[in-house]
Amino acid sequence: MFDTPSGPSGRIGPNAVLQLLPVLEAAGGAGLRDEMLAASGLGGAPSDSGLMDEAPAGTMHRALRRRLPDTAPGLLREAGCRTGAYILAHRIPPLAQKVLKALPAALSGPMLAKAIARHSWTFAGSGTFRVVSTRPMVFELTDNPLIRGESAPAPLCIWHEAVFDTLFRTLVDKRLSTRETACAASGATVCRFEIVRH
Repeated sequence: MFDTPSGPSGRIGPNAVLQLLPVLEAAGGAGLRDEMLAASGLGGAPSDSGLMDEAPAGTMHRALRRRLPDTAPGLLREAGCRTGAYILAHRIPPLAQKVLKALPAALSGPMLAKAIARHSWTFAGSGTFRVVSTRPMVFELTDNPLIRGESAPAPLCIWHEAVFDTLFRTLVDKRLSTRETACAASGATVCRFEIVRH
């Protein structure tokens, strides 16, 4: 339906790391948090102002999946929910949220999708985000830096699923759910997300 250009080359929003750090600390203490920071090559938490290099963020997500294969999905989902909550608290004006909540889902869903596309560089980095359709709601992310180079039997983009879930359930319809139906890590050409009502 519409594409958005990739963001600044190799840069991504810091919440890909910042919202994961307290989740890691709660799950495994400061030791796990610091281990993942070291694995990513970061000396500490990135600044919450501006963008960060996407490479350490991707490295941290990959290191977590290798280190804790059974629990990483849940931890990444929690971090994605926290990222969505941060966006709601700091990035979407209260009046805009009020308008979206008041509109029928058939109108608010496409409006939110367009807003996400306009700011997709914050979670897509040097990848390319595309809204394929709004009925049903389908997104595609090409060359996702958070799973780049990985291979897995099942989709890996749980963090992205959770970000989309939090935004759409809060602003459009609490019955909506995001499912990644194709993933580059599983051999697809793109990571594809479908948001449907259950």
